[in-house]
Amino acid sequence: METANVLPPRGSEEIWLDAAHDLLTTSGVDAVKVMALAKSLKLSRTSFYWHFKDREALLEAITQRWENKNTGNLVARTEAYAESICEAMFNLFDCWLDKDLFDAELDLAIRNWARTDPVLKKRLDKADAERQQALKAMFERFGYSAIEAEVRTMTVVFTQIGYISMQITEAPEGRIARMPDYVEVYTGQRPSEREVRRFFARHGYQAAKATA
Repeated sequence: METANVLPPRGSEEIWLDAAHDLLTTSGVDAVKVMALAKSLKLSRTSFYWHFKDREALLEAITQRWENKNTGNLVARTEAYAESICEAMFNLFDCWLDKDLFDAELDLAIRNWARTDPVLKKRLDKADAERQQALKAMFERFGYSAIEAEVRTMTVVFTQIGYISMQITEAPEGRIARMPDYVEVYTGQRPSEREVRRFFARHGYQAAKATA
């Protein structure tokens, strides 16, 4: 007789982390409590301690998840192969469209949490510095001067932080369709039709005619 594939009574580390993520992004760090998580998962409170020493260990794990996913992937996309600055910018834009690469909700939650946590604020500042340095290096790699690379980097970073903080919602198709124009604003160069079509294709977007 086949047995059903059910979770063990204590769940798993990822399940607890996912539940913590949901509470953090919807209700803030003060809502991330062991009892609340256990209730949402329908698991016992003691089962939590199979995976984490205490609540602080859980919060550290979710912070590390944010650092590895958001900062790690963003830096990697700036370093990905590209034949032009426009293609490089499209590589970065993958982060804004693929939740597996960049978790905007978690980024906002971390920023809100850091307002009242000086230690986390230092980690946030470090992450922002790493992101900006990677983006600046990307611009410099394609011939922009140091000062121009810095200004363009700040334009990209501050715009995206504002977009996330304002919790702007828009139809995915419309957002993707506008991205070639964002590339031109950020880089001062118009992406080629080939670059636009390739970017659209990998995100499953089909325009009637990509702009050259």
